[in-house]
Amino acid sequence: MSAENHPTTPSEGAPAPKEHHALSAEDKSAIDAAMAALHAPGAPAAPAAKPGFRGPRVVQAGREHRTGTVVSVGPTDLFLEFGPKELGVLPRAQFPEDQVPAKGDQVEAVIDRYEASDNIYICSRPGAVQKAQWELLEPGQVIEARVTGVVQNKAGAAAGLELEVAGHNAFMPASQISHEHIKDLSVFVGEKLSAQVVRVDRSGKGNIILSRRDVIERERQEQAEKLKASLQEGQTLEGTVKRIAPFGAFVDVGGVDGLVHISDLTYDRAGFGETFVRKYVQEGQRLNVRILKLDWENHRLSLGVKQVQGDPFATAVNAIAEGAEVTGRVTSTTEFGAFIEIAPGVQGLAHISELDHRRIARVEDAVKKDEVVRAKVLKIDPGSRRISLSLKALKPLPDVQIGAGSGHAPRGRRGEPGRSADEILKETPALRRLREKFKGSQFKGGLG
Repeated sequence: MSAENHPTTPSEGAPAPKEHHALSAEDKSAIDAAMAALHAPGAPAAPAAKPGFRGPRVVQAGREHRTGTVVSVGPTDLFLEFGPKELGVLPRAQFPEDQVPAKGDQVEAVIDRYEASDNIYICSRPGAVQKAQWELLEPGQVIEARVTGVVQNKAGAAAGLELEVAGHNAFMPASQISHEHIKDLSVFVGEKLSAQVVRVDRSGKGNIILSRRDVIERERQEQAEKLKASLQEGQTLEGTVKRIAPFGAFVDVGGVDGLVHISDLTYDRAGFGETFVRKYVQEGQRLNVRILKLDWENHRLSLGVKQVQGDPFATAVNAIAEGAEVTGRVTSTTEFGAFIEIAPGVQGLAHISELDHRRIARVEDAVKKDEVVRAKVLKIDPGSRRISLSLKALKPLPDVQIGAGSGHAPRGRRGEPGRSADEILKETPALRRLREKFKGSQFKGGLG
């Protein structure tokens, strides 16, 4: 990397641009006070250092990171000691008011530049959003940029965002805007976004490439760490559906993703797969969830939706009694019977023997899926959450009377039409031959 991309140090002897040199009288007074406090009688002695030692340095993404000790906390700035006669100034506004370091704390800082005239390093907090300055732009720096337009590719699709940074045009690819796919990028036009500098090309027109994904991820991680301390099992909170899978839905509850398993999505048990999940939730939907289990070691957060909505079975049990007649929809059929939804989320089973008075070989011969039927409640078992239903209990019994004047033809064993009593007793040649055959035998019952 060229020298202009490195912060200038006293040993390098290259001062920063003129417009960045001057410090206010108030800043200089604060510096003098910090230096005086550092070398005042009774102050802790600085650790011994080897000749030429300039304090610990770490370069990350092309920027120098150093850890210093807070020697003074002012109303607008913090002053850090990096080593013997090495002092840095860090804006206090880059810390939340409840997280401002105290005197003696160790603080990591990023070296933005060195003010040779004042013998002090101008620093910023790692990841802090700064006002972009063209001379100081470096890869890894987090800045604030304004979106000026949407860049389209040759096919007319959105390729990314055009932004303005320190009077120069910058580009943010669509893949670097967010972890999620955003259909309409025009919603960002006119907005100010915190972004990380990926590349700076000062030759030619000065191309700048920015990314927002890492900034969002870092913010999510910080928020997640804070959220972990406050989450508890049994707690109910609001989340956003991020992704749908065949086994459930992933929900973001403020920086932490949890899984709502399909078994905890609804009390309706008549379905599975991604299509079934999408029947109840969609990506981007806001909904209330309950924390069922926390397992931070394995990075698992189990959530439930049906636990928040209440148990419809308990409501149905209070509203429906055994012997009641109900109307429901056939949700599925099996070899042993049909499941019928008699209330939202409440299903009962009509066994194959309870579908009709006649004997049937297949459930589908009596009822079809999605058919609306009437049924009688035979039994409610709250312990096993089962409701037994009967369709044949509401159907008229078949006429099995034998004799004249009944008005109905009798039915056979399998429901086929049978012969009347007059037809059975009617004199026929076959009946006469049979009577002659057995005449005089030991059989005394007779056929007459």
